[in-house]
Amino acid sequence: MNLETLQQSMYTLIVETSTNLPKDVRRAVKKAKERENAGTRAAMSLDTITTNIKMADDNISPICQDTGMPTFKIKTPVGANQIHIQKAIYAAIEQATKNGKLRPNSVDSLDGSNSGNNLGPGTPVIKFEQWEEDYIDARLILKGGGCENKNIQYSLPCELEGIGKAGRDLDGIRKCIMHSVYQAQGQGCSAGFIGVGIGGDRSSGYDLAKAQLFRGVDDVNENEDLRKLEEYVMEHANELGIGTMGFGGETTLLGCKVGVMNRLPASFFVSVAYNCWAYRRLGVAINTETGGIGEWFYQDGEEVSFDTTQQQEQEVKSESRVVTLQAPITEEQIRDLKVGDVVQINGMMYTGRDAIHKHLSTADSAPVDLNGQVIYHCGPVILKDEAGQWHVKAAGPTTSIREEPYQGDIMKRFGIRAVIGKGGMGPKTLQALGEHGGVYLNAIGGAAQYYADCIKGVEGVDLMQFGIPEAMWHLRVEGFTAVVTMDSHGNSLHEEVDKSSLQKLAKFKEPVFA
Repeated sequence: MNLETLQQSMYTLIVETSTNLPKDVRRAVKKAKERENAGTRAAMSLDTITTNIKMADDNISPICQDTGMPTFKIKTPVGANQIHIQKAIYAAIEQATKNGKLRPNSVDSLDGSNSGNNLGPGTPVIKFEQWEEDYIDARLILKGGGCENKNIQYSLPCELEGIGKAGRDLDGIRKCIMHSVYQAQGQGCSAGFIGVGIGGDRSSGYDLAKAQLFRGVDDVNENEDLRKLEEYVMEHANELGIGTMGFGGETTLLGCKVGVMNRLPASFFVSVAYNCWAYRRLGVAINTETGGIGEWFYQDGEEVSFDTTQQQEQEVKSESRVVTLQAPITEEQIRDLKVGDVVQINGMMYTGRDAIHKHLSTADSAPVDLNGQVIYHCGPVILKDEAGQWHVKAAGPTTSIREEPYQGDIMKRFGIRAVIGKGGMGPKTLQALGEHGGVYLNAIGGAAQYYADCIKGVEGVDLMQFGIPEAMWHLRVEGFTAVVTMDSHGNSLHEEVDKSSLQKLAKFKEPVFA
């Protein structure tokens, strides 16, 4: 096999997976868009999502800035050299990271240092198996941290909030799956997809769940019981009303695939792997002699392109306003905002993720004056040109709830007026917003190209020792749009949707499968 050609094939697979959603996923997103009520926040979010998909196509840039943990499933003929294939994948990962198609995501678990090239112990994940075909089947999924954190595993029997006792039977499994959709809320960038693994042990159960995400969206389960279960979940999960980004709406789930394996008598695990709408999963058939690509998977069926030139501007419901803010922002301007308002920000904003928040929680001072400023929960894909200038290639929001232990205190200490992220925050932050005069703005998760287009320049960077995703980037923005979902008056859209969906979950307590 030509190793140089094999490396190029793996590089092409990585780039396409990061930048080009497969046809089956596009069809699911299109159906959700058509189903949504015009003029709602959910419809506006889906407009942004489809715009972002087209921009990623046009720019050949990451759909979402969190390019996740690259996970390969490789089937090889007997006799194929898996060591050579692994080396080709490593070289392709490093090249894709250098070229801005992947964000450097691999960090040391003990000291937090970033390898810078997405390589390190356990990164990327490569799972080999042999088969009797004469070609290599190589599949890749890029599953981001936000949706990975919403994975969940149940041990039956158990008592589930809102839906009651789940026993060791098909009906108990049904309850677990419905609860898994509820607990994800908007933090996994809904509307999303789930893979479910029934049985196994704790580790093999999760492996089985993630393996379901390699199935096609439109395939039909060969197991009749599991087919009925998948259909039930798809019919009823959207009745929870969580909706796109957790804003409420008609579509919460875009796909559900379930697999089963044997288990020990003492153990009964139901494992759920959640995936966001940016369902980046592709595969190729590779010629074992040449190393070249012969066929692409998941690309059959109807072609879906999102022509945004024909897309009308969506407006939120009439009770909502569009408010333009120039940073730095005053407390008076913040106090005037209410949940549901759409905010467009001009001026400066500063990125801050996990490392920044931990640092600021104990630091005597911030690297810059943050009084009246905006913190953006974002780890961008960013490259430096030959002249030494930084350029943002992808810049969507990360999940905010991880910063809950720090956020309120940091806002009050440094005078921060607005926080932008996705998925909302908890009671500690909500209380601080009221005491300090702050606001939480929900950006559209996964819309990394849409928001990168709002960034007109990189004015500086601090704390680069934390690595590119975790550094504090100084970004000059124009028309950066997000929705007020937590205000300074004690109101939280996330809390409202959580309570409402919990009440709706109770409708599914009664047995369905005898």
